[in-house]
Amino acid sequence: MATFATSDQLLVVIDPVARRTDGESVRIAKDVLSAGAATKVCLPEGPEEFARALARRGSRRPVVVGDDRALVRAVSLLHRQRELAGCVLSLVPVGGGLALAETLGVPTGAVAAARAVLDGVERRLDLLVDDSDGVVLGGLRIPPLAAREAARPMEAVPAAPGRPWLRTTYQSLVRTLAARPARLAPSVPAPGPARLRVEIDGVTVVDLDQPVEGVSVAPGRSGLAEVEVHPLSVGAEASPLLASGRTVTVTGADFRYRADEAVTGPVRRRTWRALEGAWGLTVPSS
Repeated sequence: MATFATSDQLLVVIDPVARRTDGESVRIAKDVLSAGAATKVCLPEGPEEFARALARRGSRRPVVVGDDRALVRAVSLLHRQRELAGCVLSLVPVGGGLALAETLGVPTGAVAAARAVLDGVERRLDLLVDDSDGVVLGGLRIPPLAAREAARPMEAVPAAPGRPWLRTTYQSLVRTLAARPARLAPSVPAPGPARLRVEIDGVTVVDLDQPVEGVSVAPGRSGLAEVEVHPLSVGAEASPLLASGRTVTVTGADFRYRADEAVTGPVRRRTWRALEGAWGLTVPSS
């Protein structure tokens, strides 16, 4: 893990949603960061200005003040600019959806998070990249996790050795989604059995003749994606199928999926590739 010099110059990009939802935390973060480093503050009004601010950062270290969506947006932009590998992102979580930030090890308090930006270390993290150049930081679910599913226990979600936060990621996302059923209802259809072909490194592990209740994919360890498939059960609950690989391809009839905080689809085929240590995030040193 790399440490940072206090002489680093920071580009502080404050997401508009954070400014609207919690202006006090934004002010606190700005004060702490400005007191500890040379900062340039950007106040983008939308996605285009957000992207321009990151693209023009120069040698400044980018700090995003915002929620999980803002973090995913920043990682996505840097990936598409092919600058993600050489850039270390920092995050001060502000807003409503912070489950991903918390499970990645970022403090959710404005003061603690800002201090971690100044005094923390770089953690290299895996991610998933799909065949449309989209990124997945925490995990994805097919079909999208709907409000009535959120009440179901998630004990079956595996935690990869050395990565116990994988289980926590799903549990935290479940709690976040359960608290916001009204927002999900218009865009997420009621879940039901799906017929999907799931291939891992070119080998079919589930085919279209086996209905499934859900498929989960998350960045695992050592550049592998962790996959969990729940077969449709009649009577006794069927055991989930657990597997891992470098590429995961899902094929089906117009399926949707939730990746991190966004629902995507419908698509008929999507491939995700796991990349080891693809991005850097600032976390507390201890």
